[in-house]
Amino acid sequence: MPLKILGWITIAAICRAAQPIQLTPQPQKFRTFYAPGDPQVPAALKEPAPPPPLGEMAAAAIASDGAVWYGTSQGAVRVDLKAGAGGHHQYFAGKRYLQDDNVLQLAADLSAGMWVRTSTGVSHIELRPMTLAAKAALFEKRVHERHDRHGLVASSNLLVAGDVTTNQMRDDDNDGLWTSLYAAAECFRYAVTKSPEALANARRATEAVLFLEEVAGKRGFPARSYIRKGEPMPQDGQWHWTADGQYYWKGDTSSDEIVGHLFLYGVATDLLPDAALKTRIAGTTARIMDHILDHGYYLIDVTGRPTTWGRWSPDYFRENPPDSPLNSMELLSFLKTAAHITGNLRYEKEYRNAALDMGYAHLATRYKELREEINYSDEELAMLPFYCLFRYERDEDLLNRYYRPAMDGWWENIVREDNPLWTFIYATGQPKASFGFVPAARTLYSMPVDTIEWTVKNSHRKDVVMDRALDRSQRPQAKTLLPRDELPVAKWNSNPFDVDGGFDGHAEDDGAAFLLPYWLGRYHGFLVGE
Repeated sequence: MPLKILGWITIAAICRAAQPIQLTPQPQKFRTFYAPGDPQVPAALKEPAPPPPLGEMAAAAIASDGAVWYGTSQGAVRVDLKAGAGGHHQYFAGKRYLQDDNVLQLAADLSAGMWVRTSTGVSHIELRPMTLAAKAALFEKRVHERHDRHGLVASSNLLVAGDVTTNQMRDDDNDGLWTSLYAAAECFRYAVTKSPEALANARRATEAVLFLEEVAGKRGFPARSYIRKGEPMPQDGQWHWTADGQYYWKGDTSSDEIVGHLFLYGVATDLLPDAALKTRIAGTTARIMDHILDHGYYLIDVTGRPTTWGRWSPDYFRENPPDSPLNSMELLSFLKTAAHITGNLRYEKEYRNAALDMGYAHLATRYKELREEINYSDEELAMLPFYCLFRYERDEDLLNRYYRPAMDGWWENIVREDNPLWTFIYATGQPKASFGFVPAARTLYSMPVDTIEWTVKNSHRKDVVMDRALDRSQRPQAKTLLPRDELPVAKWNSNPFDVDGGFDGHAEDDGAAFLLPYWLGRYHGFLVGE
């Protein structure tokens, strides 16, 4: 029986094995800014109250749903003791919610929301019940309106903070990876809904990823990104003009791109109905895989040298042992996926040789032994290939002796993140494991509908326990896992315990990080009811 989420409470708080989640509409946070004299602002807030004595609470109000809101000089807090885990206390601060954090007055609306007057204006924070399907549709609309650059899912800058009409799309190091994940999400969406729109989106994004291999200086070597002649010139990286001078493409392609491309190509081959597109995918997959195999397990740039991160050879592993568990597993996944897509026995033979004769399958199990630091980007580079391995490998000996123990090594840190994408992928490889989907679903519900990259600060909070150890970039990090709508906007390759960050509202994320776990979860039956 599916577990039903009711305001963060489940009818079974603990489950021994992962059971499907019955999705229901849950409150999503929207805010609108007003000037104090605006006619829509409640009369009680039009005249500012005197500031409270130093150190005292500025305001308190009871919302129509019974929750108590408190206003302070560092934002607002909503307290609902009836809510389940993760919903007792909710924090509202920064321009995602408030014009400034000095809260002076509160006034409840009639729909569980709150009007908040601060030193510089008034915010109306609404709690609108919304299904995850409706939330996905909102993100889809955003992608098409402001993040579609030649079919690639693009990052965007905002010339005026928070003003999406000043949006300017830009190239990104990982355009191929991010577009692959969006395209895969649309493939899953099409498989679930048979939506013509989803099919069109999947085709367009997949073709954009395929073009990255066509535009680069040699076939089998995909570009990171590209721009067209006449577009703003990029400021970093290794760039090259095509022979006809029409495209400027970015080299030094990373393992990130190969991971993303192969993940997408497997999903698209399995789920899309287009024979011609599948033929193109098979040809591109073969050229990429042949390029890697023919160069001794290296991704060779047009410079004739290996790229910085495209290295999967035994020689590289001997020189860089900490990289070997991840990279060995990546290569095995590439080969197994290529064999599945193309039917070419060369890749299956090479896969078995690398896995067993060269010891790559055993090497993949040594992650915890050889790890020097927690790298959340590496978690992404592990879990996407694991998905392909568990989808295509049927040898129970390989699965049980190597791949499941290897994934368990990564899961020991991942489990504390409540990451829906990694949770659902873990469930495909460990269907009998003792864990539940409730935390993953809670994260999907708490991902902010506003993906503008506002500056967010949480490290000062008394309810946040900071870690004595810094993260791999020497930044402070927390031990406390906060809801996503209280954290800086981020993709799944970032540290969810980095509680401070943002870009002062001068960028907007595409939101596709929500779409892939939602539609993958729907496809596999982990999320039901929508």
